[in-house]
Amino acid sequence: MKNKIFCFLLIIAAGVVFADAKMGISGAVEWDTLRINAAVSLDLASAGIRLPSGRTQGEALLSSGYYSLIQPGIMELQVDSSSTIADLVERGEINILEVENFVLKAHSMPPVLSADLRNISASYTMLLSGISSSLLRHNRPTPVMRTLNPVSAPQYTGIIIIAGGNLPVHGMKSSAFAVPCLFPKIWDSEMNIVYEKNMLESRNIPMVRYAPLQSIFRNNPSGISPELAAVTGEKPLRIFASGVFGSKPTDIIIDRKDALLIISSESNRRLLSEGRVAIILDESVLRQEFTH
Repeated sequence: MKNKIFCFLLIIAAGVVFADAKMGISGAVEWDTLRINAAVSLDLASAGIRLPSGRTQGEALLSSGYYSLIQPGIMELQVDSSSTIADLVERGEINILEVENFVLKAHSMPPVLSADLRNISASYTMLLSGISSSLLRHNRPTPVMRTLNPVSAPQYTGIIIIAGGNLPVHGMKSSAFAVPCLFPKIWDSEMNIVYEKNMLESRNIPMVRYAPLQSIFRNNPSGISPELAAVTGEKPLRIFASGVFGSKPTDIIIDRKDALLIISSESNRRLLSEGRVAIILDESVLRQEFTH
């Protein structure tokens, strides 16, 4: 609690100094690596800081300014098809202190001076898996859907859903690229839920991993990248998405016959509860840049 109060007071105090100081942030949400990378910079002259004596003060301003600058980007993070972090805060599902915890857990690199000594900057990396694990509330996983008429299905090591192109939007006469979020749902073509966040057995694993199309066209026996194979194994079930769904097109629709391959056996159902699921998206949606 003392650390939280100190950080809060530091931010308030820094706000006075920020009035004339030129600070900025640039970065990106990288869904394929599940990271937020950001760089905060400070114009030393605008803050009245002279080197070398003022370097410590400049570093303190960077650290305190980081929170206020990164917060809007965190609040806009897409949680599911209908909600952002800001929506969860507004509805009281999480509080602003939890958002602060996300921010303060970022890994930072030591500040560096620009070649002309006019600016000082620091880099930060935040893991999206840490945010998603904090938002999972269930104590016991929801059972994966079963079927009364199972089909014969091989035992797969993971599930890869290919959703890289323009796909029909369910219930609308339009198409869209699927976009990433922390907790996408997977539906079958009869609009039965196949996969959702409460099916996860552990809070410590991401629900899905995202990857670009080239990650499934590698020159090796499995045809997939090592990063993808670490999640889905060497013999995954490959499925083409048939559509998207949701206020934001984050949810994926797959054909009923493909869904049956997953839910017809215990071993394949476990792939869902263990988070061994990857979604292939268009490369343009995997990186969301921000600046302020």
